[in-house]
Amino acid sequence: MPLDENPFFRSSDLPYELPPFDRVREEHYLPAFERGMAEQLDEVAAIASNPEPPTVENTVVAIERSGRTLARVSAVFFNQTAANTNAELQRIEADIAPRLAAHTDAIYLNADLFQRIKAVHEIRGTLDLEPETRRLVERYYTDFVRAGADLDEAAQGRLRAINEELSTLSTSFEQNLLADTNELAVVVEDAAELNGLANDAIAAAEEAARARGLAGKYVLELSLPTGQPALAALTNRALRERIMRASRSRGNRGNAYDNSALAVRLAGLRAERARLLGYPDHATYILADRTAKSPETLDTMLQQLVPAAVANARAEAAELQAAIDAEGGGFQLEAWDWAIYSERARKARFDIDAADLRPYFELERVLHDGVFFAATELYGLTFTPRPDLTTYHPDARAYEVFDADGSPLGLYIADFFARESKRGGAWMSSFVDQSRLLGTRPVVVNNLNIPKPPAGEPALLTFDEVNTAFHEFGHALHGLLSDVTYPRFSGTSVSRDFVEYPSQVNEMWAIWPAVLRNYARHYRTGEPMPADLLERLLASQQWGEGFRTTEYLAATLLDQAWHRLTPEELPDDVAEFEAAALQRAGVAFEPVPPRYGSTYFAHIFSGGYSAGYYSYIWSEVLDADSVEWFKENGGLLRENGDWFRLTLLSRGGSSDEMEAFRAFRGRDPKIEPLLERRGLTAGSVSGRHQLG
Repeated sequence: MPLDENPFFRSSDLPYELPPFDRVREEHYLPAFERGMAEQLDEVAAIASNPEPPTVENTVVAIERSGRTLARVSAVFFNQTAANTNAELQRIEADIAPRLAAHTDAIYLNADLFQRIKAVHEIRGTLDLEPETRRLVERYYTDFVRAGADLDEAAQGRLRAINEELSTLSTSFEQNLLADTNELAVVVEDAAELNGLANDAIAAAEEAARARGLAGKYVLELSLPTGQPALAALTNRALRERIMRASRSRGNRGNAYDNSALAVRLAGLRAERARLLGYPDHATYILADRTAKSPETLDTMLQQLVPAAVANARAEAAELQAAIDAEGGGFQLEAWDWAIYSERARKARFDIDAADLRPYFELERVLHDGVFFAATELYGLTFTPRPDLTTYHPDARAYEVFDADGSPLGLYIADFFARESKRGGAWMSSFVDQSRLLGTRPVVVNNLNIPKPPAGEPALLTFDEVNTAFHEFGHALHGLLSDVTYPRFSGTSVSRDFVEYPSQVNEMWAIWPAVLRNYARHYRTGEPMPADLLERLLASQQWGEGFRTTEYLAATLLDQAWHRLTPEELPDDVAEFEAAALQRAGVAFEPVPPRYGSTYFAHIFSGGYSAGYYSYIWSEVLDADSVEWFKENGGLLRENGDWFRLTLLSRGGSSDEMEAFRAFRGRDPKIEPLLERRGLTAGSVSGRHQLG
């Protein structure tokens, strides 16, 4: 194909500018990146050298308009490397990551450009600017200063080198983790070892083995967090231990995929960069531009949570140990025992078993009669399948989204099944951002990692997977309902410790009775979940919050420990550092390991959550308070959804995030609903919550 036919070199002519995936080839990526970077640097040079006095339009808005080719190829490429990668894509990623970092620095460290932005920033108070435009000027000025625009030439030179190395190392961390996760998938020879797993889960393990060329065997693939779904069902303790040890050993086996040295180097470079920019450590640098503002503010909140959470976990452990002893187990509770004995305790308390629930959580019903249904009731949205639109993988399907008045709103792509080429976890990303400036409407994608059933068989979900589907769709709504002028503020382009808030609010509808009754139907008979089972399911959500909060807080505090280091304090041994950090933080409890260990903590070492994994529980303060508002105002009503959309979802990052919350709620947030939800106050009722 001639180079001028590269599909990234012009806007797509497909609906909503959906990328033309059927025309995209691997050989298109690198030329598109190179042209995209060159084009944007030319555009920036023209802005910086403009002989006219700097204005909002010829400087700040001009930057917003720049880099369209680069934006198109980046959106497609980085979803591809996350959702359906291969060796060639990984090679391109390793090549392009440091070049992109250098490209970003070439813009943010352009002295002439910064002087123009600074000049506009200084006179912003004298200009008659719309609030969103004023915020754009302020954010660009802040972004440039935080990127090092005020540093001297020598410091900027070192900063460029740090940023390039960070991009290379984070890419290596991600690729190592994917490779090691695939290699450590647990192979089971004898089906008898899988006792306790549901038949469809066994079939999925058989299908996973067949896909790896291991016909006649079974493969239990690893999900991203420490805890693995199969641990709640497998009766074979030796197999449970194998799975947990495989999970915990990712990235720290001394092999080619070992991430230990990478984690230390990443932390050290971030610490050095923070010092260059005038901060004592990376966490302080990150938090200064978040709603949390400082480590001290964050610590104040965490100190309200840790003691009670760990106490609850220890009380739960005592109950599980008593159950082990009562059946003559003869062993001490270990991390690989927790899930199955917790599930048994839940069954004993509430007469409910996870296996009883899965037949009522068939994927298509969950999606159409649950996730989409709630969005229709709240926001008036409707979803039409578009099988005529080609996506990047056969498992990824497109839906056209229409607003309440029937007008077209955007596209939603659902890619729910696990595969070896997809990284673990669940996420939302955008192919096209909504922007009035650019005249674009949103194209968003949700990725989950549900085991794929054999052809013709239904995909039955655990309740955790149901909750994840609602959570990620909350992010999708943030993108789909965006109504801003500038792409800088579109959708989920908000502070990292605010971005999880709308998605966590959307989880409430998974267990809202009217929604749950609509989708929780037996996959064979179509019969609704019996009322008594529904009541027991809702009641059972109160169990296990000590474990869930403690494993999450352990990961949060581990993240903070890594990113409060100075360059002189870097550890020699990652495992020893992790153990000591958890002990100091008061969350060291062997049966409840952190949700992520250091060498497979993708959120902080290859994602965007460095020093920011606290964001989930920080956002949950807002979420729990918002859930109270919905309950006080009648719940699943259009007027409630419309108000949430108007004051918050549609705003993206176009206004101060906490001002947006106050506009929605009518006051500052209160922490008490969170404490009550998580069982951290005397007499409170704890309820479950999804975390990343």
